[in-house]
Amino acid sequence: MRKTWALVMAAAMAAASLTACSSSKPAETAAPETEAEAAETEETEAEAEATGDQQEILVAAAASLQYVMEDKIQPAFEKENPDIKLSFTFDSSGKLQTQIEEGADADVFFSAAMKQMNALEDEGLVDADSVVELLENKIALIVPKDSTLGITGFEDITKAEKIALGDPESVPVGQYAKEAFENLGMWDDVEAKTSFGTNVTEVLSWVAAGSADAGIVYLTDATTSDQFDQVKVIGYAPEGSVSKVIYPVGVVSASTKKDAAQKFVDYLGTDDALSFFAEYGFTANK
Repeated sequence: MRKTWALVMAAAMAAASLTACSSSKPAETAAPETEAEAAETEETEAEAEATGDQQEILVAAAASLQYVMEDKIQPAFEKENPDIKLSFTFDSSGKLQTQIEEGADADVFFSAAMKQMNALEDEGLVDADSVVELLENKIALIVPKDSTLGITGFEDITKAEKIALGDPESVPVGQYAKEAFENLGMWDDVEAKTSFGTNVTEVLSWVAAGSADAGIVYLTDATTSDQFDQVKVIGYAPEGSVSKVIYPVGVVSASTKKDAAQKFVDYLGTDDALSFFAEYGFTANK
């Protein structure tokens, strides 16, 4: 059975989530380690490596998760679990799905949509009992910061001459965008002006550089990436136009390190981990 994590958000976490919706990258809130704490962590990790007890697990994660995973989740998890080292591969969920289907190494799959996770479950490539529908995101319309086209929402995106979307064949944010525009009766007009990116990071980069007049990305990418100050968030997919944007995570069936992989999946549902996700604009799926 799938598990859905419920988050009891403290006031500080709610404030952090609201802050992530503004045009600024989240501030570092955790106090830095003291020299003694850092030395103790390094010593523990060194001991684990020396005894051969440290395991490395590979997490195949959606591109939109890169900043929070590398900035917050990885250091916190490895500090608590010095016997486990994390490594990552970030790309569109569709590409990661294909790689797992083709036998590529991975211990954990963290998708930006249910479609890819469901496919791998149906194929017996992800342990169904391990899957957690963990996070929720929003679909956002962005334009270059200095845009003068007067685009005010999804309904008038065709004021743009060049639109950037993720490829609906493999990129979840592109699938969500297509769904929204089809429900708005606009897909044919939008598609005629669209260049399709291979992942959400590429779409964001095109808009930030002015190569596209508008694009559809996740809110978390627009507000926390290194290019957040080069784009403006104009609005979100109209209510009822798009499915709920869920990020599921689970253990890959072929993993030879399932205990360590499951420990990481379990950690992602802790209050500490969910507070990190909140800082970067994600919310817990309820």
